[in-house]
Amino acid sequence: MQTLPDTLAGWLSRLESQHPVTIDMGLDRVSAVATRMKIGFDCPVITVGGTNGKGSTCAMLEAILLQAGYRVGLSTSPHLIDFNERARVVGEAASDAELVRYFAAVEQARGEISLSYFEFTTLAILQMFVDAHLDVVILEVGLGGRLDAMNIIDADVAIITSVDIDHTEYLGHTREAIGFEKAGIFRAGKAAICSDPVPPQSLLDHAAAIGADLWLLGRDFNYMGDQLQWNYGGRDQRRNSLGYPSLRGANQLLNAAAALAALEVLRLRLPVGAQEVRTGLVLVDLPGRFQVLPGRPTVILDVAHNPHAAATLSQNFGNMGFHPYTYAVFGALQDKDIDGVIAQLKGQVDHWCVTDLPPPRGASAEQIRDKLLAAGVTPSDKTDAECTISCFATPAEAFANATSRAGENDRIAVFGSFLTVAGVMAFRAAANH
Repeated sequence: MQTLPDTLAGWLSRLESQHPVTIDMGLDRVSAVATRMKIGFDCPVITVGGTNGKGSTCAMLEAILLQAGYRVGLSTSPHLIDFNERARVVGEAASDAELVRYFAAVEQARGEISLSYFEFTTLAILQMFVDAHLDVVILEVGLGGRLDAMNIIDADVAIITSVDIDHTEYLGHTREAIGFEKAGIFRAGKAAICSDPVPPQSLLDHAAAIGADLWLLGRDFNYMGDQLQWNYGGRDQRRNSLGYPSLRGANQLLNAAAALAALEVLRLRLPVGAQEVRTGLVLVDLPGRFQVLPGRPTVILDVAHNPHAAATLSQNFGNMGFHPYTYAVFGALQDKDIDGVIAQLKGQVDHWCVTDLPPPRGASAEQIRDKLLAAGVTPSDKTDAECTISCFATPAEAFANATSRAGENDRIAVFGSFLTVAGVMAFRAAANH
């Protein structure tokens, strides 16, 4: 009889080593175990997929629904610092003890069925939500959608925030191929909300083929804003004089409009008042999404890791006002379009502090430096150089170097991966203790 771990760290290291394939597409195994565990929800379920903007949309929905007094369960991934961030019940991250208990329940139920790390942890979180007797469940769908473990749940409302090129080795190399995978979270007869201004035809076709109730930005819901406030208009509901979300950045009104469309769909089951929407948008908090830290030099944390997100980050830089120099702390995974990210940001950055990320997926700082050089970034070796590229072993070392060189009116942008941002957040937290 094998002994099961009694700590969260023990469980996570066991799960990382147990199922050899990190990403194992297909829902048969995870569905079979979910059936054994009798996982299902009586309350409304909202799933949120898309290339970028998922986390922000989930965070806004959670903040508004908590303000309205509902018991909300929210599952997101990946996490920045602690695994516990992936499961929140009524605004609080799951405790180690709860996660250990639910991991043991999945282990008992799975029997001979092999589960990947993500499938195993998804089942544990879903069972935790079932037992928490929630009023509403919000599930961020990770890779793709159609074959993501979260897609075993039939949602009442499915949101696709954006469709762009990412995870091409699993999802395909075109927006049409990726759009089809994302649209896999839509359900027949249920609301399917798309806040991408130019949705791929494959997404529209799939929604029509299965008979989903498709809500398109510009046709079924929209937003308008001026400098001070913005308005939402849906099929049957208007919300006026809203304050801007506390999440900064160019795309946040797209995400907020999608969240309000979902609430419009569910308004009879989950009524939400105007003031609860306003307060929720003001209080919403999501680390690492164009997060501007207080103090000088200006530090921006952004998990942008594909060209679409990098283009948004570039646009956000342009809206920030003047900074003499911009330092980039940049680390990326090898399976990302690093060249595409560089192309969007190379004109905005003066000094590149590039960092290794852990193998096997992490790109080395030298690989990134070579891509910067190939993209036409030309460093000077003078002491007062206008452009430099420096290589570091960790995000913390890259950030420490940028901080030591930046003037108080300069800015430091940390981006390229969740791991890059998490490394700098951990370094700053340790320094402040």
